[in-house]
Amino acid sequence: MNYVLLILGMAVITWLIRAAVFVLGEPHRVSAACAHGARLRARHRDDAIIVPMTVSPHGTDAELTWRNPQLVGALAAVAVSALTRRPLLTIAVGLAVFFLWQGVVLK
Repeated sequence: MNYVLLILGMAVITWLIRAAVFVLGEPHRVSAACAHGARLRARHRDDAIIVPMTVSPHGTDAELTWRNPQLVGALAAVAVSALTRRPLLTIAVGLAVFFLWQGVVLK
């Protein structure tokens, strides 16, 4: 199947579902517990995508060594995030460590 058509189809379906909720739905407040759960669900969805990609970048076995630049960059980003709680700094340091590790240390 053509990947472009697949992605466009998913985008159209997602847009239609969201538009239907706004157009047909009655406005109401969501409880604090539901809002908190929705925020956690998004975070866990991202973790489910990022962690396997970081631990197993080639898709076979886990590569828990210093020669895995994705893992080293992710660990640096976790440390910066835990210390500063600044998302932009976390992203910048994680990417810088990843590219530095990949380009200089592993060269």
